[in-house]
Amino acid sequence: MTAVLEARNLVRDYHVGGGLFAKPRTVHAVKGVSFSVEKGRTLAIVGESGCGKSTLARIVTLIDPATAGELFIEGQKVDIAKDKLTPEMRQKVQIIFQNPYGSLNPRQKIGDVLGEPLLINTDMPASERRDRAMAMLKKVGLAEEHFARYPHMFSGGQRQRIAIARALMLNPSLLVLDEPVSALDLSVQAQVLNLLADLQDEFQLTYVFISHDLSVVRYIADEVMVMYFGEAVEYGPRDEVFANPKHDYTKTLFAATPRADVASIKARLARKAAA
Repeated sequence: MTAVLEARNLVRDYHVGGGLFAKPRTVHAVKGVSFSVEKGRTLAIVGESGCGKSTLARIVTLIDPATAGELFIEGQKVDIAKDKLTPEMRQKVQIIFQNPYGSLNPRQKIGDVLGEPLLINTDMPASERRDRAMAMLKKVGLAEEHFARYPHMFSGGQRQRIAIARALMLNPSLLVLDEPVSALDLSVQAQVLNLLADLQDEFQLTYVFISHDLSVVRYIADEVMVMYFGEAVEYGPRDEVFANPKHDYTKTLFAATPRADVASIKARLARKAAA
């Protein structure tokens, strides 16, 4: 199969200015990370806060340039530090953020939120933009009456559905999802994850899913990459990584995650009672 996204030895450094008594220094946020994601597949990137996964997401979504290394999208090399980003390439990659309310303009009606990407990036007439936005609103499980409402009138799960709909308006081939369900209740998380799975099947989307929640990763991922201090310390098929983690950090990360099955809960309660 064709790799929609391929990264080769990506590096991202930040130069931090010194203070009164401190010298300038370089922070190595991403250290030579390589991976690829095939069409219609999901790569989950996991790790604790500060491990570099969100920095990597900013490189993949063409927000920040890599300090070194190569990035390919649908076989085309992309380097925003050297070359101007084309509108066609910008449309291929979209991102969905953790906080849906923060990513939506509170002064815009939902119909305008969905139509704006088409207004900026295409010559589509207003009537066609409206029809397209209405169809996408229904595709994510919302109704026609929601079209003229404002973001504050929706629940968190509904706002995330709107953010997903907006990201799909330009028919991207790659979606980067940065903790897209961590701010939602568990029941709503399941609904949004099921929606993402359905949309992936329907549109053959490719996902890069950033998360610290291993239960979510186990549900949605095809491949898993574990990051630790800017490095990819484990990378492979989901079932293989979960069943037989090889790196000590991965083992520690998995061991620190409480299991939600009944037997594990009873065992924890028994240990607590004995203590």
